Amino acid sequence: MADIVVLGAGIAGLPAAYDLRRALDKSHTVTVVNPDDRFQFTPSNPWVAVGWRTGGQITVPLSQRLAKKGIRLAAQAATQLDPVNKRVLLGNGENLAYDYLVIATGPQLAFAEVPGLGPQGHTQSVCTTPHAERAWLAYEKFLDDPGPVVIGAAQGASCFGPAYEFALIVDADLRKRKLRHKVPMTFVTSEPYIGHMGLGGVGDSKGLLESALRQRHIKWITNARLLEARAGGVRVAEHDDQGQVLKEHDLPSRFSMFIPAFRGIEPVAAVADLCNPRGFVLIDEYQRNPKYPSIYSAGVCVAIPPVEPTPVPTGAPKTGYMIESMVTALVENIKEEIEGKPPSHKATWNAICLADMGDDGVAFVALPQIPPRNLTWARQGKWVHLAKIAFEKYFIAKMKSGKTEPVYEKYVLKGLGIVRLQQRHDKAA
Repeated sequence: MADIVVLGAGIAGLPAAYDLRRALDKSHTVTVVNPDDRFQFTPSNPWVAVGWRTGGQITVPLSQRLAKKGIRLAAQAATQLDPVNKRVLLGNGENLAYDYLVIATGPQLAFAEVPGLGPQGHTQSVCTTPHAERAWLAYEKFLDDPGPVVIGAAQGASCFGPAYEFALIVDADLRKRKLRHKVPMTFVTSEPYIGHMGLGGVGDSKGLLESALRQRHIKWITNARLLEARAGGVRVAEHDDQGQVLKEHDLPSRFSMFIPAFRGIEPVAAVADLCNPRGFVLIDEYQRNPKYPSIYSAGVCVAIPPVEPTPVPTGAPKTGYMIESMVTALVENIKEEIEGKPPSHKATWNAICLADMGDDGVAFVALPQIPPRNLTWARQGKWVHLAKIAFEKYFIAKMKSGKTEPVYEKYVLKGLGIVRLQQRHDKAA
């Protein structure tokens, strides 16, 4: 009998728990450790922050659903890992033993690296659903007395998509409310150019996103380092291609949202030889930690080097499809190890992203996610906005039901079908 503990119940952790329970017979135990009793569909947080969704619409209570699947939920924060003795200490004092540990915690949000950054300071966040709910309260107040808005991603950020999405969703929402003419908007990013996305660009992402910002009268500053956030605005240093400061900007703002840099959570980062200096879990090609092979990891908490050096630090994103492929690989590898076989499954690090623009959208496909690539493709259209709404409903329904089909795989295949149709259309034209 093997005891498997999964840390985290997000887009990596919850599917991992469901898949492990499906893959293993009932003599093995699966326990999920998560700070609270709910799954959050993080991609919908930008909609929550402008009131297009409520937190309740994009979260799923877990305890009863997991119990029906034969999965135990420990709704506690992990406070300490002991990989030598294979134990996890929880906030309530419980000491969980494991044979295999899956770390899928997501990140710690490094707001403290910039003075005034974050919900406890002077900027909003859409990184968690509670943050997005708080941002909605601030946005409601802003609507009563609108003025300048600054949205972006701080130095070291690796998740740029939600920053673009939120800027364009806010623009769409303000236009619906007939308030857009009262709101100057600036997009601030550590990327070397618009559409870099931490990926070195995907297809014509630079042209598509520059055009989207330009058409919506959103100014931008790239190669930007956020120096300080304060009541009434932010201070930003703009750099040249060699990383030297060109000028500093004092940007007034009545509503600001920034994606911060990420770090690994403290109990994980504190374990010697488990993580890189930022606290992200080191893994081999089979999703295992080289020092502690009984520890597997998937999701945003995994260590991935930047795609390329940039004048202002940027990280590489871990997109949903990449995360799904990590989960699929680690589940099969744990099963093989339990059966006495060497692990053999590797993740296919491909990416498909549906970036919503409020009433439009851009789809990106990168195979593989990290260049050089076999395929890069980007297209814009209202269908992307509709596809993201459909995908939200589909994914949340799967997390409610506990069905474990690879949801991103299904949508990637559809996406590749769209690629082929578009290529045939372009050839015929």
